[in-house]
Amino acid sequence: MGNGFRLQWEPTQDCHVLLYPEGMVKLNGSAGEIMKRCDGQRSVAAIVADLEQAFAAQGLESDVLGFIAMAGAQRWLVWE
Repeated sequence: MGNGFRLQWEPTQDCHVLLYPEGMVKLNGSAGEIMKRCDGQRSVAAIVADLEQAFAAQGLESDVLGFIAMAGAQRWLVWE
């Protein structure tokens, strides 16, 4: 997670949100599921496999890679 961002489930919004000092980003269901798996330990392949198993889906790699790229550009995710 990028510095200053915190992921949490927000019951009143019924979704995952990213909190930061200036506000909040409301994530859609797919984005929340990807973000909560980005723990700094799992590879992208492991995240994709977990999502495909959890949702009985196939072919999610391009969607996951697209979201991770966007989240990196927004500094929601950082690589050290």
